[in-house]
Amino acid sequence: MSDTIAAVATASGVGSVAIVRISGDDALDIAKKVTRRDTFKPRHAHLCTLYNTDEELIDEAIVIWFKAPHSFTTEEVVEFQCHGGSIVAEEILNTVLAYGARLAEPGEFTRRAFLGGRIDLTEAEAIAKLIEAKSEEAAKILARQMKGELKAFVEDVREKLLRAIAFAEVTIDYAEEDLPPDMVDNMLQQLETIERNIAHIVASSERRRGLIEGFKVAIIGKPNVGKSSLLNALLNYERAIVSDIAGTTRDTIEEQIRVGGHLVRIVDTAGIRESADTIEKIGIERSIDAIEQSDIVIALFDASRPWDAEDDQILSLMKRYKDEKSFIVALNKTDLERKIDETKLLLWHPVELSRENKASTIVNELQKRLQKMAQGDEILLISARQIEAVKKAKEAIHAAKEPLTMGELEIFTFHLTEAIEAISAISKPVDFNDIMDKMFGEFCLGK
Repeated sequence: MSDTIAAVATASGVGSVAIVRISGDDALDIAKKVTRRDTFKPRHAHLCTLYNTDEELIDEAIVIWFKAPHSFTTEEVVEFQCHGGSIVAEEILNTVLAYGARLAEPGEFTRRAFLGGRIDLTEAEAIAKLIEAKSEEAAKILARQMKGELKAFVEDVREKLLRAIAFAEVTIDYAEEDLPPDMVDNMLQQLETIERNIAHIVASSERRRGLIEGFKVAIIGKPNVGKSSLLNALLNYERAIVSDIAGTTRDTIEEQIRVGGHLVRIVDTAGIRESADTIEKIGIERSIDAIEQSDIVIALFDASRPWDAEDDQILSLMKRYKDEKSFIVALNKTDLERKIDETKLLLWHPVELSRENKASTIVNELQKRLQKMAQGDEILLISARQIEAVKKAKEAIHAAKEPLTMGELEIFTFHLTEAIEAISAISKPVDFNDIMDKMFGEFCLGK
C-alpha cells in the first residue's frame, strides 16, 4: 500500500493549461469523487466537470487515468488538465487533499518512479537537470541519458567486471576445472581497456561540464585596466561601476550572457595587485578563486600604459594555470597611444580591443573556445556524484591489476567488488547474486 500524493505539476503563473497530478493507491477513487464520475478508461482523455467538497463547480477539465503499473511512478496516477492560472489549480489541489491525498515532497513523483523500477538514478538525475537545461546541446545530452545512454554504459562495465570476478572465484573454488591458460592476460587487457575508457569519459565530462551548468568565464587584470567596462559592453548595459580610481571593484560580480547556444557566466573580478586594504585583499583572493573555478579566463592588459609589476602578477597567474585553463589574452585601449611592452605577451597571441570592437571581439573568441570545449560524442557524466563514482571505480580497477598478476585472487576480487559497487552507484545498487549467476553460468551443461 502506498499513500496518495498530489501536487501542481506545472509552473506557477498565468498560462493556458495547468496540471494537477496525483499518484498512489487512492488516486482513481479521489478522481471519481472530484468528477462525480464512476468509470474511466486508462490512457483516455475524459472531459469532466470538477467539484469541490461542497459540491461547488471548480472547472471543466481533461482527466486522464494511468493504470498501474503503466504510469510514470508505476502507481495509479491521475492528471487533471485544467484552465491555467494558480487559483483553479490550487482549488483542485486543495480538493484532492481534502479527499485523503497528501502534498507531495519535492521530487517525490520521480523518487517513486525510481523505487518502482520505472527509471534508474541516471535517468532521475537527467530529468532534474533537463528541467534546468542551460542550452540546446545540454537538452540533447540529457535526453540521451533519459533514454538510457549512461545506464547502458554502466551496465556494460558492470557486466565485464562481474565476469572477471566470476572467473576469479571459479579459479579459487574450483581449481580442478580446466580454465583457459591465457585467462589472466585476457582479464588484464580487458581491465586496462575499461580503465582507459573510464579515464577518457571523466576527462571529457570535466572539460564539458559547462554544457550542463553553463560555462564560467573570469575577467582578470590589474586595477583600472577596463574589466568592468568589458563586462558592461558584453551585457550591453551598465552593470559594473566604471571609475578611474584603482580598486573600485572590491568583490567579484557575476552575470550571465548567451554566446551562440551556450550559457556563459561571466565574473568581473577585483583588480589583482598587492594591497594593504583588508577588504580589497579579500576581493583579490576571491579573484584567484574565480580563476580556479572558471573554464575560460580573459586576461586584460592596458595597451596605453607601460608594463609594470602588477602586469607581472597577472602574467605569473597565467603561467601558473596555462595547462589547466583556456586563456583569452587581450590588449585593451588599443585606440590610444601604445606604451605597453607587447613582447611580454607574444606567446599568448593577444587580441586587440578598442572602444568600438571590444564586445564583438571577445564574443568571437569565446565562441571559438566554447565550440572546442563542446566537441565530443562521448558519454557525459552530468553531476559531481557521477564523476566521483566513476573516479572511485577507476581507482579500484587500477588497484586490482597488480594482485591479478601476482595470483592474489582474493585481493583482486576485493578491489573489483569495490569497483562494481562504485560504478553501480551511478544507476542502482549492485545485487551480488549476479556474481553467482555469472560464475556458474560459465560452466557447460551437466557440470
